Amino acid sequence: MVCLCAGAGLPAAAAAGPVRREVDRARMKRIALALLVAAALALPMVAGDYFLRAILVPFLILSLAALGLNVLVGYCGQISLGTGAFMAIGAYAAFNFHVRVEGMPLLLALLLGGVCATAVGVIFGIPSLRIKGLYLAVATLATQFFTDWAFLRIKWLTHDSPTGSVSVGDLRILGSPIETPAQKYWLCLGVVAVFTLAIANLVRGRAGREWMAIRDMDVAASVIGIRPVAAKLSAFAVSSFVVGVAGALWGFVHLGAWEPAAFSIDRSFQLLFMVIIGGMGSIAGGFLGAAFMVLLPLALNQVPAWLGLPISTATVSHLELVAFGGLIVFFLIAEPNGLARLASRIPRRQA
Repeated sequence: MVCLCAGAGLPAAAAAGPVRREVDRARMKRIALALLVAAALALPMVAGDYFLRAILVPFLILSLAALGLNVLVGYCGQISLGTGAFMAIGAYAAFNFHVRVEGMPLLLALLLGGVCATAVGVIFGIPSLRIKGLYLAVATLATQFFTDWAFLRIKWLTHDSPTGSVSVGDLRILGSPIETPAQKYWLCLGVVAVFTLAIANLVRGRAGREWMAIRDMDVAASVIGIRPVAAKLSAFAVSSFVVGVAGALWGFVHLGAWEPAAFSIDRSFQLLFMVIIGGMGSIAGGFLGAAFMVLLPLALNQVPAWLGLPISTATVSHLELVAFGGLIVFFLIAEPNGLARLASRIPRRQA
């Protein structure tokens, strides 16, 4: 009798899982919509120019770059150490379209920068068809060294700049200037919102399921009819496109003037750390990781002053590296799914 009752309870228990997931997904959609409305309307009213320019704009752009990298690393399981290179390709390609084509719209130049990054990303993604793991990481790292050399040595790519340094100005959209920190913030917010929605729909569709199947076990995925060639190259293409647009935004909107060092290997590692700390295979993970990486240096700079400790700036920078390294080890051991998994547990505990 007990067995029958237990067996009768199995269908209800099995059905409770999908129902709970649907409830959690609906709750997260409402939270995301509320945050978007607050970010678009409330933040520019209460935040000063410095907060918008130095914190919110970098946070949005780095979130977009981390989101693109998460498509490749978190959803498809392909390691990449050349994300900074694809950001540089997007920035310099958008710059060339902007200065060489008369009347080039700003948004179109940003998107074309992403297209150029996509082409290069697919080319350097071809080795992923034969190698994986550490060998793939080294292959993508070659992209970083190649772009560093190209933007310093090939003068045409930098509009004949002898040092690789370029600058842009007079940003306009439909004739309206983009000058103030609030206008730049709204531009970045709009681009990030559109790309986030597109990627969220993509990873829930057929492409996302194929990426996750390749990530979990590529041999089994090929057995059930998934083509690893198309899945891996499409992941590299989407990731490179999003990262390229983020790089163009970083150069045009945040920096205004930049050189190849702005997209060095440190930037690649920073974005990888964002994905690890924020949560691999999670849309929210890119935003949480970017917020952590942007806010932690500010907190470390302020804590010694609050405690009255005479700590030099050099020591604070070293503390940042120690904190980043320690937290990465912590999340890899204690919570491999990062801050996104921790955040997802809060509503369940409250319920």
